[in-house]
Amino acid sequence: MWCLRCGDCCTETEMLLSRGDIERLERNGYPREFFVLFDREGYAKLRNQHGHCVFFNVEARRCKVYESRPLGCRLYPVIYDEEKGIVVDEVCRAQNKFSEKLLERKGKKVLRLLKRIDAEAEGRRNMQQF
Repeated sequence: MWCLRCGDCCTETEMLLSRGDIERLERNGYPREFFVLFDREGYAKLRNQHGHCVFFNVEARRCKVYESRPLGCRLYPVIYDEEKGIVVDEVCRAQNKFSEKLLERKGKKVLRLLKRIDAEAEGRRNMQQF
């Protein structure tokens, strides 16, 4: 639809993962150690390999797990900026293709996702499971 397949969003990604994202990718045969990196705060993030998300096929400029990709990837380029709130990521070359209505709709989903991810990270910190 609007994606230009430039791969900019998959370069040095810091995409957060929910428990559901991790479980879905594991069901597709990927071991957690391959694609998840836990930070000191208990947040699960997509691993990078050679400067790109581990699931990004550089030659084809496509996601290897597109149908199972994390929810944050599905909502991208709508992101939460700590200073500005919900915005379209300026990294995205197709950023001008988004209407205010789409930004608002996806923004609500981004906030719900972040709330869930925050709770999961807090649970890991409390249980020391990361």
